[in-house]
Amino acid sequence: MKLAFIMARTFLKLFSRDRQAIFFSLFFPIVFMLIFGVLGAGDEDPIEVGVVNRFPNELANEFIATLNSNELFAVNEGDEADLRAQLVDGDLTLVLLLPESFQDNGATAELTVLVDMSQARQLSLIRPVLAQALVGVERELRNTTPLFSIREEDVQARSQNYLDFLVPGLLALTLMQLSIAGSGFNIVEFRRKGILKRLFVTPIQPKDFIGGLVMSRLVLCLMQITFLLAVAVFLLDVTFVGSFISMYSVILLGTVIFLSIGFCLGSIAKTQQSIMAIGNLVTFPQMLLSGVFYPIDALPALVQPLAKILPLSFVATALREIAVNGLSLLEMMPNIVGLIVWLGVSLLLAIRLFVWQEVAT
Repeated sequence: MKLAFIMARTFLKLFSRDRQAIFFSLFFPIVFMLIFGVLGAGDEDPIEVGVVNRFPNELANEFIATLNSNELFAVNEGDEADLRAQLVDGDLTLVLLLPESFQDNGATAELTVLVDMSQARQLSLIRPVLAQALVGVERELRNTTPLFSIREEDVQARSQNYLDFLVPGLLALTLMQLSIAGSGFNIVEFRRKGILKRLFVTPIQPKDFIGGLVMSRLVLCLMQITFLLAVAVFLLDVTFVGSFISMYSVILLGTVIFLSIGFCLGSIAKTQQSIMAIGNLVTFPQMLLSGVFYPIDALPALVQPLAKILPLSFVATALREIAVNGLSLLEMMPNIVGLIVWLGVSLLLAIRLFVWQEVAT
């Protein structure tokens, strides 16, 4: 353990001198957060709704006027063929067809809604809003008083801002990139320069070398992640509901996992070119499939089982559950178990695959 601490202190000195790498490792996540922070600062756009009034009458005209006065909707009235074309082109979210029975005669009229089912996930969010708004329109037209009103009180103060959803995923992604680059790329470089070959004749064992590198990178990752968290909280006003202790516990587990994966990649690769290719092969699919930029449930059903067991998925999901939903570690035990399993597997592979003397020719 003493040798591991000595190696950790040495690696910290080496890494702290590479200021360019440290700067760019912070630059891109901050740029992402700033971009999405600016984009999410404005008000939400109204839902573009087309209305086909086949049989104009007083009730239909009042209905369209009342719907148009609702700030949730931007109403476009026209003929069916034109509005269908706009719906297909993506200019409209949905089209309402007012039937002939839409009259003030006490009968119930069935409205036809034209939708693009390729946007089913978006429609699943819009449908309850539309239904509630139409009920409100009906009450206003018929001058009826509702039997009750609903007052919503959010006891968990959960954020609905996309930036609040995005930041935990970006933290997990940054954690993965910093860790894999800090172990895998350095292992290849140390081997190429013969540094590992020289260390082989010293009393240092693989566990001391790996332990020292893991501890040093862990310190650096924690410092960088803390800086990103500070930018998110104090500059972008991102809300974190859960405990920072729980967040840092997940960050620690994730860092060790990705550092160990980096060791595995560095042991397999023989050159800097090969470690870049292998690294991209491991990190790029996780960036797309692990729910960093959008929920895993939004992925095709066929790939969801695979996406949910990726190490970045466990880290991103755990950080998001803590930050957005305020869950404790015990309340998301399946995620923690997944992290522990990945921790054991990655550490075992890192130690088994690590070699001292093989030098790229």
